[in-house]
Amino acid sequence: MFKTYNYPRFPYVQSPEQRDGTVKRHKVVIVGAGPIGLTAALDCAARGIEAVVLDDNDTVSVGSRAVCYAKRPLEIWDRLGVGERMVAKGVSWNLGKVFFQDRLSYQFDLLPEENNKMPAMINLQQYYLEEYMVAELAKQHLVEMRWKHKVVSLQQQDGYAALTVETPEGVFAMEADWVLACDGANSGLRDMVGAKFTGQFFQDRFLIADVIMDAAYPTERWFWFDPPFHPNQSTLLHRQPDNVWRIDFQLGWDADAAEEKKPERIIPRVRAMLGDDRPFELEWASVYQFACRRIDKFRYGSVIFAGDSAHQVSPFGARGANTGVQDVDNLIWKLKLVLDGHAPEGLIDTYNEERAFAADDNLLNSTRATDFISPKSASSRLYRDAVLELAEDCEFSRPLVNSGRLSMPTPYVSSSLNTPDEDMFAGKMAPGVNCADASVTVDGKSRWFLNALGSGFTVLAFGEVPAEAVTYGAVKAQVLSVGRDIEDTRGVLTQRYDARPGTVYLIRPDQHVAARWRQFDTAKIKQALARALAS
Repeated sequence: MFKTYNYPRFPYVQSPEQRDGTVKRHKVVIVGAGPIGLTAALDCAARGIEAVVLDDNDTVSVGSRAVCYAKRPLEIWDRLGVGERMVAKGVSWNLGKVFFQDRLSYQFDLLPEENNKMPAMINLQQYYLEEYMVAELAKQHLVEMRWKHKVVSLQQQDGYAALTVETPEGVFAMEADWVLACDGANSGLRDMVGAKFTGQFFQDRFLIADVIMDAAYPTERWFWFDPPFHPNQSTLLHRQPDNVWRIDFQLGWDADAAEEKKPERIIPRVRAMLGDDRPFELEWASVYQFACRRIDKFRYGSVIFAGDSAHQVSPFGARGANTGVQDVDNLIWKLKLVLDGHAPEGLIDTYNEERAFAADDNLLNSTRATDFISPKSASSRLYRDAVLELAEDCEFSRPLVNSGRLSMPTPYVSSSLNTPDEDMFAGKMAPGVNCADASVTVDGKSRWFLNALGSGFTVLAFGEVPAEAVTYGAVKAQVLSVGRDIEDTRGVLTQRYDARPGTVYLIRPDQHVAARWRQFDTAKIKQALARALAS
């Protein structure tokens, strides 16, 4: 079926606890080996947490599925050891073009600023993404992968979860202090804990077609509204590695999903879009209906939800997997501190606070994009078409065009972990915002700032500092001095952090700003550190 990729098969191995009939308590059990579960496993390994991953399959995802990965998730994956490989294989892009009928309406640049290690976006088939993470996990000793292991029941106990797991050799029991539910939009664990998953289903269908062809189109995102080759609907074109092109065709609610997946229906659509007789091969196709929904609580006792099991958005804007990776980035450092007894369990509850806030932001953007792409009334269609007409010549109308606001991290602007500013700052690096990257020099060698940050809390100080570290309880925030430890040779770091001599930032383990000041004050840093620990 697939001409550009050979699917690996991962071996089922009977665990000692199943063979011996013992019930073992694990610190963390991750259910689901998709992009989110594998990211969680890598982050557990990076932070020194023993974990077991259960997946009911024995290979990577079938079909390209999620293909667009944004700058912030790439930075997270880079921290976990796989980002560079993903970028090397993926197709990097930052320019998008929106067409209305047969004309260019406008174009946008996702990353107008230079001096960033990671690109604005890459396109990479999901199976490569998962393959690279599984390969990286094979190097780790703290994470055990268990393929063909399906969770069939879960019972909450006092301080832990009891799981029943089905394998090719029967059923066995295991326990976990914490269960991370990364089992997707159709999560079985959601039902097992009685969680609510509510929102809006959209009455529309879209066809995904992955086509293999040689084409000299630039590596850009092209989105058409009402094109001549697919009138009254929309179409999206993306390039992937291996000369694979992702094409999305809006079909309408009345489309027959089974019929539209047939090659005799797909090939004429692709031929009409290409407008010529160039050869191509159909590699994979799928028809989907989408929804914008989220779980009522991200934590149920010992079970924590992340990715599609916690929230589901439309595919416009590449917000699904990208958002799920940021769930993991927010969660695992908190879990580590709680497991080690260095922070109260209430720190885990701030995961729900911050990521539910981000989920609502993504749902809002996703719903607005869907309403613009699929108008539900004649007046809405008239408004949309007028916006697209005006955008060609009138700059004021361009922000109104919505072919999917592409994934950007949601700042935790109102988080209880933030220490509010008491000094005046310009720029974007406010408490709750993920750190901007910049090229720096360390020991005479060129590096990237995010790679220079440690895995724990960091005090970033511009200029001389009176301490090597600041400690609250058992948690130490290492001081990183610009001028002593790193050199800002190009001045980009200073500019992006609105720094002057004496400026200080407290940075969380997930590379988000927790607090900032214009001078180093150990007492204030300790207070902010305590607040960031929910202490």
